[in-house]
Amino acid sequence: MKKLLLAGKAALGALLIIISLNSCKNETKQEDPKEVAEDNNEVKFDSVDDKEDDAEFVVDIAEINLAEIELGKLAQSKGTNPEVKKFGKMIVDDHTKLASEVSALAKTKNYSLPASLTDEGKDEYNKLNEKSGADFDKKFADMMVDGHEKAIDKLQKTADKATDQDLKLWASNNIAGLTAHLEHAKLLKESLNKK
Repeated sequence: MKKLLLAGKAALGALLIIISLNSCKNETKQEDPKEVAEDNNEVKFDSVDDKEDDAEFVVDIAEINLAEIELGKLAQSKGTNPEVKKFGKMIVDDHTKLASEVSALAKTKNYSLPASLTDEGKDEYNKLNEKSGADFDKKFADMMVDGHEKAIDKLQKTADKATDQDLKLWASNNIAGLTAHLEHAKLLKESLNKK
């Protein structure tokens, strides 16, 4: 009996040492907000694959909006071409509206969304922020073309494949607006490349 009690105390002591050593690590690694949202949705909707896929669409769309808003703000402050500043403002206004709609939709469906820029979004922001002058303006236009092509593709897939009818309708209704942004971005890119 004493040996069993002694072995139990030794095991408990070893466990406490392991826990205390793990808590002493000075790492403060933050998880990517998109991964956190996707993990939360996976737990909520694990038994319903279609709902989990719909939640993933919404997370991706929310991520796109967050990135576009931050890039638009940066264009307003660092852009040298008046058209870049104007386009940046339009991007902020329109994607803020879209973000609000996505947030309301997510709330009604109990989806978790990223609360801040993802690591990829931060990298894109930093790449743009490193530029200045005409290089900044051109990089911004390039990013807007690429970003809106990806966003339209994501919305089209959502409109085609989502199982939730509200989500399908929302995606379908917003493709035209993002297509207008894409065309505007292409014209801006073309005019900046002529200079």
